[in-house]
Amino acid sequence: MKMMITTLALAAFSITAFADVTVKDSWVRGTTPAQKATGAFMQITSSDAATVLSASSPVAGVVEIHTMKIEDGVMKMRALPKLDLPAGKAVLLQPGGNHVMLMDLKQQMKPGDMVPITLKIEGKDKKVQTVEIKAEVRDLATPATMDKMDKMDKGHGAGMKH
Repeated sequence: MKMMITTLALAAFSITAFADVTVKDSWVRGTTPAQKATGAFMQITSSDAATVLSASSPVAGVVEIHTMKIEDGVMKMRALPKLDLPAGKAVLLQPGGNHVMLMDLKQQMKPGDMVPITLKIEGKDKKVQTVEIKAEVRDLATPATMDKMDKMDKGHGAGMKH
């Protein structure tokens, strides 16, 4: 009987427990017909500490997690090898900051279209899971800074399309 209880206890511990990852407010900036790159933005929250290892999408030949900042008046963008998700804290991927870069686009991103994006996420136990999202394409004129978006979200830009 004791051996059976030990076996059951070990079996319970071997079950893969993925972090509960939620993605909200995902969207992609629309493009012109000739444009070959755009950004995807979202809010990611993980119940446990986790890491976004990569992203992919069938609409783009190359998908990378990028960071952007202004240094000495010059916009600098570079790929990040990973993006940490602290336990229980929302991580914003937004214009002017960290974002998912969709490059070598296979088609124009038109407002209202839905773009499938797959995030590959590693939990603190090193187990990898995928999170599938569908991000709505928004108008090319969507504000480039979160300050403007925050005002819109608070009702200051109620008449604006975003």
